[in-house]
Amino acid sequence: MFDLAIIGGGPGGYVAAERAGAKGLSVVLFEKRELGGVCLNEGCIPTKTLLYSAKVYAYARHGDKYGVKAEGVSYDFGQIVARKNKVVKKLVAGVGAKMKAHKVEVIKGEAYIKGRSAEGIEITCNGESYRAANLLLCTGSEAFVPPIPGVKEAGDVILTNREILALTEQPKSLVIIGGGVIGMEFASFYNSIGTEVIVVEMLPEILGGLDGEISAMLRDIYAKKGIRFNLSCRVAEVRGNEVVCFAADGKTETVKGDKILVSVGRRAVTAGLGLENLGVELNRGAVKVDDQMRTNVPNVFAAGDITGFSMLAHTASREGEVVVNNLVAVANGQKPTDTMRYNAIPGVVYTNPEVAGVGLTEEQAKKEGIAYRISKLPMAYAGRFVAENEGGTGLCKVLVGEKYGEVIGVHMLGNPCSEMIYGACIAIEQEMTVKEMQEVVFPHPTVSEIFKEAIFEL
Repeated sequence: MFDLAIIGGGPGGYVAAERAGAKGLSVVLFEKRELGGVCLNEGCIPTKTLLYSAKVYAYARHGDKYGVKAEGVSYDFGQIVARKNKVVKKLVAGVGAKMKAHKVEVIKGEAYIKGRSAEGIEITCNGESYRAANLLLCTGSEAFVPPIPGVKEAGDVILTNREILALTEQPKSLVIIGGGVIGMEFASFYNSIGTEVIVVEMLPEILGGLDGEISAMLRDIYAKKGIRFNLSCRVAEVRGNEVVCFAADGKTETVKGDKILVSVGRRAVTAGLGLENLGVELNRGAVKVDDQMRTNVPNVFAAGDITGFSMLAHTASREGEVVVNNLVAVANGQKPTDTMRYNAIPGVVYTNPEVAGVGLTEEQAKKEGIAYRISKLPMAYAGRFVAENEGGTGLCKVLVGEKYGEVIGVHMLGNPCSEMIYGACIAIEQEMTVKEMQEVVFPHPTVSEIFKEAIFEL
């Protein structure tokens, strides 16, 4: 019998397996597709690979701004896709090597939970039975395609994140239903390589949930690059490659694209696992957990998108670590004390320029009645940003609590904020105050100095 069985080999599952194996637990990991899950195979990594190719292409085209001239710059869509596939393959192999190094038994196949007995939790896969003392559910999520009239009839015109990453030919035009993170990243990539892009968003602004001012700034940047935004538009139906939507003023509008990407959200994968055989409680289709990732069933845990809460790869990894840390504590006769905290989970949009944020936005602070002070500085206050972003624009916003002056939110627009936001995560996690942040030495010249500059404005 295994100490821990994990269903799902994505960022929650494989990180938990690695950590558990390293700490001496016997682990079996089930994955029906490829190790790495959606993030590595159909999400985070392949999209970032494509976006980097687009960024290199943009640098080459506009190098004259930096005194570097290149004639006849072009790209090969097939080679871009081939490199994406190569990167994914390499990293999937890397995850497999980690599992082997930590003696994790990996079973490729669809796992099913048969139930519990005195011998532990029983799971079947490929006709074989496996038993474990503990079970961690990490089956992730899948793209949600709403029942819009005409979607099914449109056939292969309709894409989700999975199908669009499998394209081998560049569409001349692309309609994206949903202006969230996934929608905007694909909008950025295809706009950069010349595809006509139209974004249809039901809300009055893109990137709902992120800082509103920064979202509006990013939209303005991409509108100038040629992306058409139809905001406050509700999709009514799809007619072949045509999207019919109702605008805020009540008028009916139509937009056309060679392909239509549906990117309106994701839902937890819970069907067909046999959760009912253990009596696992669900909440709106997702597995219900507490702050130690425990379900209502003893020895059964869940991490990642299956909980339907913070559907991010790095959240899943940390949730898996919480489970393993507490299992090890119990095995050593100690009280499980590790808990999952969500106040410092960063969010990043890998457009060009990038968006990154952590903690409370202004909108959230106002809604929750939290008194705060705010500092806002253009990214141009950082010399390194000016040196490397000719004509670029950006913003850094820092929110601190009114009473104690602790950092409660940081939001940025500008490259390379994805690589800087972790510093703000640490500040929020450790409840660092303005005074404490002012005493931290930042390397010069770096774009990260904008964080400290903004702190000194408070």
